[in-house]
Amino acid sequence: MPVVSLKDILSDAFAKRYGVPAINVFNDLTLEAVLAAAVEKSSPLIVQTSVKTVKSIGVDVLYSMWTSMTAGIEVPVTLHLDHCPEREVITTCLDRGWNSVLFDASHLSVEENTRQTIEVVAEARRHGAHVEGEIESITGVEDGIGSDTVARRQDLQVALDFLDATGVDVFAPSIGNAHGTYAVAPQLDFQRVSDIVAAHPVPIALHGGSGLSDEQFRDLIDRGCAKVNISTALKETYMKSSLAFLQETAAKDKWDPPSLFRSVRHEAVDMAGSLMEQFGSAGRVG
Repeated sequence: MPVVSLKDILSDAFAKRYGVPAINVFNDLTLEAVLAAAVEKSSPLIVQTSVKTVKSIGVDVLYSMWTSMTAGIEVPVTLHLDHCPEREVITTCLDRGWNSVLFDASHLSVEENTRQTIEVVAEARRHGAHVEGEIESITGVEDGIGSDTVARRQDLQVALDFLDATGVDVFAPSIGNAHGTYAVAPQLDFQRVSDIVAAHPVPIALHGGSGLSDEQFRDLIDRGCAKVNISTALKETYMKSSLAFLQETAAKDKWDPPSLFRSVRHEAVDMAGSLMEQFGSAGRVG
């Protein structure tokens, strides 16, 4: 099955109320691992790249990794640029072949955000690509983007006007969620998701997914959160499994890098696969 659009993946998930993991990868090992998990679980998958990853690896190398690893893949997958406030990076990625982008203009006024998002949507459409939009910052810093200041939520009508004006394909509201690891259990505004979806049926992107409970995930997915972002969980899995393996290696004084890579890959595949089971996307391809 070829690489598909973000809309192709989320339309089914939104209609049938399951969540598709949108996982931020940061090197070749994590990219291959999450793709392998998707094939193993017969699950659609959204692969996300941060601006930081795009700049550190390079757009050409990163896209070449993507095309080579997805050639002949048996499940629907799509490539998404996460939280990007830089228009030039959006243009570069769309030109190169990214399937969708999140234009993060939440630091701007709603009026300017709306104006520029309309331009980004038009640009994406010329490439057959899709756009995720937001009008409120998600609390927390992720890959150098964002703020730890608690996000201010706009009135419902402001969000609906933004959706009507821009025609974005996915919307990421602030509902008390946050990037990174939660210090205390978050108090989420579940009803806000329902209110948005009832007034303007659009797939909702749940950011700050690492650390929510099974019950919170299920409730939000049932209300329309079809795209569930995961970043911190994969980073922690990668780093902690590497640390554990290296500590054991040091004790044995046997140094074999391929063994490290196999061990970390195994942990990453397991983590991604468990998310697909948890969100209900496993077994949806057949």
